[in-house]
Amino acid sequence: MSVLVRIPTPLQKLVGDKAEVQAEGKTLREVVNSLAGQNEEIKTRLLDDQGELRRFVNVYVNEEDVRFLEKLDTPLKDGDEVSIVPAIAGG
Repeated sequence: MSVLVRIPTPLQKLVGDKAEVQAEGKTLREVVNSLAGQNEEIKTRLLDDQGELRRFVNVYVNEEDVRFLEKLDTPLKDGDEVSIVPAIAGG
């Protein structure tokens, strides 16, 4: 399954300076692994030591927050859109 992944500016250097890339996978976890095939560092930026999404990384599939779906096991279908959004703190 091919999905469109929107990459935030701080991570674009890890995927050839692109804002959007195509990735393969039937689940979000498989898409992360597909991205890691281009650059392993992206995986460490997105996942913690337990292999789960980091707290400060928000991921949406078709504008739905994966924390309220099945997290990394969220199923994907051809043409879905995945957006990676780093959390922003302010004060």
